[in-house]
Amino acid sequence: MKTQWENFLQNLGEWHGSFTKISAQGDIVEDTPSILILESLDEQNKTVRLTLRRFTYSGDNSQPKVNELVREYQTFGKDTMFFEDGTFSQGSIQISPISVNGAELSFINQNRRLRLVELFNQDGNFQTLTLIREKRAGTNALENPILTVDALLGKWQGEAITIYPDLRTPDVYPTQMELKIENTGRLFQQITFGNSNQKIITSTARIEGSILHFDQGSQPVKVLLLPDGASATLPIKVELRKPIFFEAGWLIKPDLRQRLIRTYNEKGEWVSLTLVTEHKIN
Repeated sequence: MKTQWENFLQNLGEWHGSFTKISAQGDIVEDTPSILILESLDEQNKTVRLTLRRFTYSGDNSQPKVNELVREYQTFGKDTMFFEDGTFSQGSIQISPISVNGAELSFINQNRRLRLVELFNQDGNFQTLTLIREKRAGTNALENPILTVDALLGKWQGEAITIYPDLRTPDVYPTQMELKIENTGRLFQQITFGNSNQKIITSTARIEGSILHFDQGSQPVKVLLLPDGASATLPIKVELRKPIFFEAGWLIKPDLRQRLIRTYNEKGEWVSLTLVTEHKIN
């Protein structure tokens, strides 16, 4: 098994894209072009420099204002974990009533990266959602269409890998998901996961344009369908002494989707990170 640092190195390169602020209703508020460079500073790849440049235009034809951030890494804190393909998440270790809570959920596939940052304020209410779409410099990797309900309908079969902050052995298990429209017009979702001790979760959502409201059950969430095949699953509210999760999805191809889920227990402790890779079977 690769080390967490070796997994991180899958993200090396120069990435051109944008940081897009999304409202709670799923509307684009602001789009800021960006260049992110992750480069090794030595032959052994022991030190990596991150250079992030974001370009703000004033509205006329003048030169953009450049906001630059430079950091160097030799290791990562306990708030960040990587999978072998370079997919990762960083975020709150402990849900706190005196700080902003949330997570970055980041996918990588060949010459494309897609990242979502979900943040909630001290009161537990939605603060910001940022969609980051990137392609490797010098490639012609194309962006995916805006995600739609129709693109998600059907049966999906795949595999989940769950990793843990204490670095115990990961869990790997099969998954299946079915999405269909009921006679009532609501979206029906059934998720099956596990091996011998299979678990089945069923839920329904009210469809409101590009928002899916899973408004029943103990963990109500809403799912925003976004550009580039992205989806953001947002808790209605981050509450103390209640388990929560932050989730992002990416429809990489019409028949290939990944989901990344960062889970917290009732004590507000970050307990696991799960990557689901699933293929549409019909």
